[in-house]
Amino acid sequence: MSTPASTRRSFVKRSSAAGAGLLLCSARTAFGTEANSKLNIAAIGAGGMGEGNVGALSGEHIVAICDVDERRCASTRSRHKGAKFYRDFRRMLDEMDGQIDAVMVATPDHTHAVAAIAAMKLGKHVYCEKPLTRTVHEARAMREAAAAHAVVTQMGNQGSASEGVRRGTEWAWSGTAGAIREAYLWVSDGSATMTRPADRPEVPRELDWDLWLGPATERPYHPAYLPATWRGWRHFGSGSLGDMGCHTGNLLFRALRLKQLWEPGGDRAIRVEGEATGVHDEGYPSASRVVFDIPARGELPPVKLTVSSGVEHRPAGEMLHGETAGSFGALLVGTEASIYTADPWNRSSSLLPKGKADTVEQPPKSLPRTGSHHGEWVAACKGEGETFSSFAIGGPLTELIQLANIGGIVGEPFTYDPLTGEVAGSERAAALLHREYREGWSL
Repeated sequence: MSTPASTRRSFVKRSSAAGAGLLLCSARTAFGTEANSKLNIAAIGAGGMGEGNVGALSGEHIVAICDVDERRCASTRSRHKGAKFYRDFRRMLDEMDGQIDAVMVATPDHTHAVAAIAAMKLGKHVYCEKPLTRTVHEARAMREAAAAHAVVTQMGNQGSASEGVRRGTEWAWSGTAGAIREAYLWVSDGSATMTRPADRPEVPRELDWDLWLGPATERPYHPAYLPATWRGWRHFGSGSLGDMGCHTGNLLFRALRLKQLWEPGGDRAIRVEGEATGVHDEGYPSASRVVFDIPARGELPPVKLTVSSGVEHRPAGEMLHGETAGSFGALLVGTEASIYTADPWNRSSSLLPKGKADTVEQPPKSLPRTGSHHGEWVAACKGEGETFSSFAIGGPLTELIQLANIGGIVGEPFTYDPLTGEVAGSERAAALLHREYREGWSL
């Protein structure tokens, strides 16, 4: 058996070779997968959301399961006894390269990028949970890797397959709401003040803490970090905005065609200015309000987008035509009508004021209806259709949400260039675009 060091050396060599060889491959030819055959899928992260994702993909062949915590993945492993088990995804990709077509990543946010990019470098199709990454820079790297290696990708904002997202987008694109110059996105609350634990309990024998840390800089194990609670720690997660922003902001991002800001042509700089309460080093603000001044996209006018967490920053009732703002929501204010979703996953959407949908001519359904977010990815991996939430759109959406986190934390205005990925006007904001990786870890 290879040693860890030799395994990683051979992995890097094969990653480089695979990257060069796949530049001209289409999704259909990368593996020669036929539409009526099954994909060989490896799961990286198989507890929690990972377990749900594996279940949704269980109609294919689950050939490998990788998880650093044997407790969390025990249920998934019991249902897929034929899958080979690993703790280190690098060893799994090295040893099973030729046996894997696609990879599902559902680890904590801080290890999404290193796992997904490693798989893409080997030419594997990738499904990755939201938010796509922990940092702005990682989101850009994910998008670029997917394009460079011609693989099929899907971010796990499952509401993308819903009627609410697709119909709301059609209303915006058809002009049903008129010109949209103001928009709002809000999530429930920020985080409580996090204090780094001082005690050092023993690491559970079922957990490989070193691998769980992955690229994150060293700190001792503590149950305050996992499972699930890692989301509130800035070292590992993305807070409330990161957790739900890629869900609740999905319709808004598409309806406003914000992806165009990441495409060449013209001045696309975004001005960002935020304010927050409860700002601290370990977690995210208890409440925040970040305003994005977004330039015109083609014929679409500039938009003032307000992204917030905390009840005090939600839109007032008059803005919602008498509706009460719930814990999550997105609102696009048009000259003819407003488009509103109160569902955290955008599974439903409506025109405001109430009853407006009955008085306007409904546009045709121009977007495809697949009904299954996972099924759409599987079909695209086999050469049938396209994914609706590929990293080409999931990357920029994640960048925007992580910029909102940065805006609240720094509390000073700055500009962001989506084409270069650079910040101007705030050294503090620029420093938060990425973070130091531990030795031995890289993208």
